[in-house]
Amino acid sequence: MIEIHLKRAYESPSPDDGCRILVDRLWPRGIRKEAARIDFWIKEVAPSTALRKWFGHDPAKWEEFTRRYFAELDDRGAAVDEILSLALASRVHGRLTLVYGARDGTYNNAVALKQYLERRAGRTCRKR
Repeated sequence: MIEIHLKRAYESPSPDDGCRILVDRLWPRGIRKEAARIDFWIKEVAPSTALRKWFGHDPAKWEEFTRRYFAELDDRGAAVDEILSLALASRVHGRLTLVYGARDGTYNNAVALKQYLERRAGRTCRKR
């Protein structure tokens, strides 16, 4: 079982975070790499630059953003599988924290990615 959490890059890391993966294309401003304690930075799961700019964290575009983003993720299966594998190998087994830089904690790519990963992990578990 995989347990996925979200945490803004500006929040303090915790030992309970498990595997900490930065899921943004750009490193968060003003954060030193040592302080962030990021285990992996997987840029490949971030939305394309064009999609990110189009969305602009506009709640009115959220549904269409997730649809387009999920389509992008469908084409990045290896990166998605890597995240799920890292969670299973985590020092806190099965616990994964997706780290993001956005100010908006409700409408951002990490929230959408969590939904996508939970669906994908559920399909994987049911197949076995």
